[in-house]
Amino acid sequence: MSAPSVLFDAPGPRTRARHRIYSVLGILAVLALAAFIVFRFYDRGQLEYRLWEPFLTPKFVRVLLVDGLLKTLQMAAVSIVMAVAFGILFGIGKLSEHAWLRWPCWLVVEFFRAVPVLLMIYFIYFAYGVGDGIGAYWSVVIALTLYNGSVLAEVFRAGILAVPRGQAEAAYALGMRKTQVMTSILLPQAVKIMLPALISQLVVALKDTSLGIAIGAPGLTFVGKQIYTEFQNQVQAAVVIAVLYIAANLVLTALATWVQKKFVGERKPLAVPVVGGGTL
Repeated sequence: MSAPSVLFDAPGPRTRARHRIYSVLGILAVLALAAFIVFRFYDRGQLEYRLWEPFLTPKFVRVLLVDGLLKTLQMAAVSIVMAVAFGILFGIGKLSEHAWLRWPCWLVVEFFRAVPVLLMIYFIYFAYGVGDGIGAYWSVVIALTLYNGSVLAEVFRAGILAVPRGQAEAAYALGMRKTQVMTSILLPQAVKIMLPALISQLVVALKDTSLGIAIGAPGLTFVGKQIYTEFQNQVQAAVVIAVLYIAANLVLTALATWVQKKFVGERKPLAVPVVGGGTL
């Protein structure tokens, strides 16, 4: 039996009944909204089979999944890995005691956090991607890396600063070098603290791959544009693409949450051994 909350009293029979009524009303409202949307689709002819046929045809489904979803996941995965490395490097750099290192890291992080992702994609593509350049795919990946890496740099910095100072002081007292303290003491605890923010940023990176359509980069939105350009079914393409993005984000969130529970567990201070036995 769980302990009672100290913040509020447990709801009584009337409150529980009222909550059930609110839940039922909420479900009915959602169902009514869904029914209204379906009716509007029917009324405007958006449910005609010819408009949905491309998404039921094996050839188009294969293109949508292989050239669309797979490329989107690939772009997101590469940019996320690079963004994490970027974030760790510049996040730690912003904490440096040396001004010649701290201020350039601060300038880079603040600049790329402020520039809109779409504008960054345009700049990288037209400066380095066209012709014999890096192409649309890597233009999107680099833009996502720079933006999400800058955001993660702040996340890492905040996570490291959130670790109790006594952890680092105890490690220094044992004679550990600054690099050892950062990699062995501070970063492992900081990752536990900032995992929710990391998971949110993974979802943002995945969704922002859709901006690649602006320069013709491969992905779901690009394939969807090809389909609705041929069949004039923009609404149906948007619905299918949205469902695929939602499904991918739900899987990514579930996977990240599982990793958090499996390999991190409860957030506890990392024990630092002290001279003479015991831990801090």
